[in-house]
Amino acid sequence: MPGPLAGVRIFDLSRILAGPSATQLLGDLGAEVIKVERPGQGDDTRKWGPPFLKDEEGRDTAESAYYVSCNRSKRSLTLDIAKPEGQALARRLIGTSDVVIENFKAGDLARYGLDYESLKPEFPKLVYCSITGFGQTGPYAERAGYDILIQAMGGIMSITGEADGPPMKVGVAIVDVMCGMYACVAILAALRHRDRTGEGQFIDLALLDTEISWLVNQGANYLIGGKAPGRLGNAHPNIVPYTVMPASDGWFVLGVGNEAQYRKFCEFAGRAELAEDARFATNAARVKHRDLLYPILEEVTRARPVAAWIEGLERLGVPAGPVNDIAQVFADPQARARRMKIEMDREGVQGGRVPMIGNPIQFSASPVEYRDPPPRLGEHTEAVLADLLGLGPEEIAALRARGVV
Repeated sequence: MPGPLAGVRIFDLSRILAGPSATQLLGDLGAEVIKVERPGQGDDTRKWGPPFLKDEEGRDTAESAYYVSCNRSKRSLTLDIAKPEGQALARRLIGTSDVVIENFKAGDLARYGLDYESLKPEFPKLVYCSITGFGQTGPYAERAGYDILIQAMGGIMSITGEADGPPMKVGVAIVDVMCGMYACVAILAALRHRDRTGEGQFIDLALLDTEISWLVNQGANYLIGGKAPGRLGNAHPNIVPYTVMPASDGWFVLGVGNEAQYRKFCEFAGRAELAEDARFATNAARVKHRDLLYPILEEVTRARPVAAWIEGLERLGVPAGPVNDIAQVFADPQARARRMKIEMDREGVQGGRVPMIGNPIQFSASPVEYRDPPPRLGEHTEAVLADLLGLGPEEIAALRARGVV
């Protein structure tokens, strides 16, 4: 059965992570994604390794794991949009498309006549999503945006890390990933609006704006409480105990969310009196006295192994779990049951298959499609130009000779 976005075509001028993660998700949902790349260069992330995919002889290919992570379900077209012929081909392909997504600096694509204002008169139904560091307006609009820069400017690093340590970035490029998620939501909403009214529109998405939006409760703590939150390590600003706890043989997480769970934990830990102590009897009191409570609890949890805490607390309905490394994540029976690791067939790579992270969306009627593995640079150039524009082999060869594709 075709995916829910079957029939939607996306002209994808984005690269790195925010845009590509968005278009991979849309591609998994059935959209046709044409990934436009510079001839001979391609997406910068192709070179962001090691590790790289290996060929059949065990040698590095030209595709890094980073690139592979966000570029399946796409066809790669090489096209030099700096050349007039490339711009003309881009406009023709946009004319067959529903969506354009790009992450050039604000105003850059106007040089090529491929900005929204240049395209809108000819393609009034077009949905055009622009991802930049700081958006199209404001004093920083012309600046380039990078994940670590936005993590720093947007506040997340100020609340990540140990209390007595330096600011810390999140372990993945979370700003890019979350901006890609917002891009998907915005594109789908704009397509719904277009289908209802016949009107396309411009989507202005900024990395900084999206980062600020997912400060969520920490941002609200400041706006309502008037005090900028600081770093708490693994602890929670509003819930105690809710952190990583030491055991006799490692670490586990404890996430007590209400008073009943706290009482059960204290009883299981053999310290029922801690649920009666006025300093710790309510969550508000525990938050106030966290510096007193946590050393007591850490002394208690160090007395038993990880498995004893997790098994015992799970039986009581108290949230607790292991701290897995990434190898353990993919070996976990729950992750395996949910197909969070997939493999896609591809010729020329070691074992003939590319391992990838699965899509977490589980539809009942229109399942996610894993149609195409991450493409080689320009792998589908001839097919796209022939299928969508009707160009013949000689025309495509001439374009290639002139460096247009």
